[in-house]
Amino acid sequence: MPVLGTLVNVGAVIAGALIGVLFGKRIKGDVRDALMKVLGLSVMFIGVSGAMSRLLKAGPDGSLSTDLTMMMIVSLVLGTVIGELINIEKWLERFGVWLKKTIHAEKDEGFVAAFVNTSLVICVGAMAVVGAIEDGLSADHTTLFAKAVLDFVIVIIMSSTMGVGCLFAFLPILLLQGSITALAKVCEPILHIGTAISDLSLVGAVMIFCIGVNLSFGKKFRAGNMLPALVIAVIWAVVEHYL
Repeated sequence: MPVLGTLVNVGAVIAGALIGVLFGKRIKGDVRDALMKVLGLSVMFIGVSGAMSRLLKAGPDGSLSTDLTMMMIVSLVLGTVIGELINIEKWLERFGVWLKKTIHAEKDEGFVAAFVNTSLVICVGAMAVVGAIEDGLSADHTTLFAKAVLDFVIVIIMSSTMGVGCLFAFLPILLLQGSITALAKVCEPILHIGTAISDLSLVGAVMIFCIGVNLSFGKKFRAGNMLPALVIAVIWAVVEHYL
């Protein structure tokens, strides 16, 4: 079943959110605040480790040098410009407001922020994109199963501190990963060109770091508006391959 990985991931997000919402109220406010900062720190390190694993290159003598720096900068700059013009995050927030009204959660002031932050944390990154591609190309669910376990833990913590808005992050993940899986076969020739997947993973890791900063220190980056950078990274790899 090609979308099994995404369905399991969605189930893990829903289960984690329900556990967090049900038991989160038993956690004291200062403890919830500390947990959110620690979660942000953890997300930052996930982003840094993912980026460094692709950005640094070992030479024959064991020395380290940076690689793909220009690709990363160009992708992030152009992608952010495009994202700001479209204002992707604004549309995500509007969808969150619509959800809030639909489920009659108007009194929950943190609903939209919980929905947006959780959606970005679990949707942006190498495991989401690469896992969905593997699911579509070869029905290999391994990466998404591993991601489901991580998301389960992350969403428990986020929902226990931010509330029920985290639960509805299953909708973007179903749409994004499901779409990537469905289109993987069609896009297979492009994805296998040069370093397309590696470049995409590097840029995604940098975006994960930005999300971690937002969780720990308040909103410093509009990470949703950086999403087009993932597409720019793939275009860079294709152009570089044929030049």
